[in-house]
Amino acid sequence: MNRENISKSVIRRLPRYYRFLTELEEKNIDRISSGKLSEIMRSTASQVRQDLNCFGGFGHQGYGYSVPKLREEIANILGLNRHYKAVLVGAGHIGTGIAAHMNFDKLGYELVGIFDNNEEILGAHINKVEIMDVDNISKFCRDNNVSAAFLCVPRSAAKKTVDTLYNAGVKCFWNFTHYFIGGDYPDAVVENVHLSDMLMTLCYRMNEVNGDYEHEDE
Repeated sequence: MNRENISKSVIRRLPRYYRFLTELEEKNIDRISSGKLSEIMRSTASQVRQDLNCFGGFGHQGYGYSVPKLREEIANILGLNRHYKAVLVGAGHIGTGIAAHMNFDKLGYELVGIFDNNEEILGAHINKVEIMDVDNISKFCRDNNVSAAFLCVPRSAAKKTVDTLYNAGVKCFWNFTHYFIGGDYPDAVVENVHLSDMLMTLCYRMNEVNGDYEHEDE
């Protein structure tokens, strides 16, 4: 199957497959059936087979899937061995937490720089990565062939930051702001993280479970 035709829902399940297969491998489980894997995924065996068949299948009738081999194949599909160079912009609470606790080298990236405009923290390090002046980000990205940026800046600073990064050749963004990058740069690759949206969605689902939804007639 042409990968351009693979649905986003399948792609978004791949990290879950990888995570669960990693846990299985850590437990020294060498093989697993589509049925057992579907139980872990809270899916169906048919769905598991359909998902994996999009990329070649990888299973053997009567045997199932080799856990180490399938984990390796999914890592290759996701590009986790590519180590794309990335910068993080905005060393506030969210940015600092991400830089300190995300294991980027196992997730396909190498964090090569952190940028902020707060003079009090410039020159400090988070996980051995220096916090630098955001005014120097354009030259840094060009000199270091940076491919991706993790945006943790206020929304008011987002557009200017994206413009600078995009013009420096960075077109992939992990976006924690509420700025719509695709509006100005439709060819950018963007993963948006809207924490408030997620929390509101949780609230809606809680209302459904608790039967708290009330409709007011106009």
